[in-house]
Amino acid sequence: MQLRLDQLTAHLQKAGGALKPIYTVYGDEALLAQEAGDAIRQAARAAGYTERQVHTVSGAYFDWSGLLGAASEMSLFGDKQIIDIRIPSGKPGKDGSQALQRYCDTAAKNDGVVTLITLPRLDKTQQTSAWFTALDGVGLTLRCDPIERQQLPLWIAQRLAAQGQQVEPGEDGQRTLAFFADRVEGNLLAAHQEIIKLGLLHPPGTLTIAQIEEAVVDVARFNVFKLSEAVLSGQVTRTLRMIDGLEAEGEAAVLVHWALAEDILALYRARLAIDGGKPLPMVLREQRVWGPRERLFERILPHARTAALARLVASASTVDGIVKGLRHPQWPESPWEALRRLALQLAKLAP
Repeated sequence: MQLRLDQLTAHLQKAGGALKPIYTVYGDEALLAQEAGDAIRQAARAAGYTERQVHTVSGAYFDWSGLLGAASEMSLFGDKQIIDIRIPSGKPGKDGSQALQRYCDTAAKNDGVVTLITLPRLDKTQQTSAWFTALDGVGLTLRCDPIERQQLPLWIAQRLAAQGQQVEPGEDGQRTLAFFADRVEGNLLAAHQEIIKLGLLHPPGTLTIAQIEEAVVDVARFNVFKLSEAVLSGQVTRTLRMIDGLEAEGEAAVLVHWALAEDILALYRARLAIDGGKPLPMVLREQRVWGPRERLFERILPHARTAALARLVASASTVDGIVKGLRHPQWPESPWEALRRLALQLAKLAP
């Protein structure tokens, strides 16, 4: 059964000693996964599960028989056990799939064992696999998704509140949280550390923007695939900040160009299909546009002109040459400056 992360504390408090036999924590956000795992282990220890085994599944030759034995046997000293299984690849393989299904059958009947399974982000195929379905059926699964930029100010405010601190009320506080979020975007572990640092530097109470500006280090990390959302949303300041960050982190200019060009070509092809009489939902499916990107395309395409998109395609072609070392008399020689101009041209399409 799926459980939201924000429901975990209440579940563990309510469960007391009657914990689920298996807890599966999966997702890309390492901080949230670590915190969820720590909470589960702490609750298990409080309920008398004092012995712990750790198994890391690495490679194709993991001994699944030993793990199956651990689930069926009582501790040598009769103590309850926590069995910690880590599968960094998220792919147990054929043997592992069968072993995990048998493990679920055994663990469900042994109240002397609580199992914590940690996995990375799983795709739809993995989430519908027989082994994951078995884990979900006998226990609880918790997904640790990254905190998106628009969610980050609230997350920061909640973390500050947990240590007795808050920002100023009203618009000043919102600006403070936005500033904080800009400094730590894409780096949740560092965001957590900056919040802890504020708790050490200042007593409980209200924090001013000056205090946060002085204390919080710029530790933002940017993902080239998140750049698309910023550009298509028309967030010019954030777009330029992300490109600056990607350049500073040593990201390949050709990869940034690919991300921008993919959006431009998809918009152009979609506009041509709409001009040809196809409905927008069908066009987006054909262009394999979904998720947040789909919503952004739905906002842009009704207003975007075919000629403007054709000019953007031509610009993307020019910048493709620039990032590969070719010059153009009407464009900057620097690949990154050319990418900034291309991104700003694309951002203008946002309504």
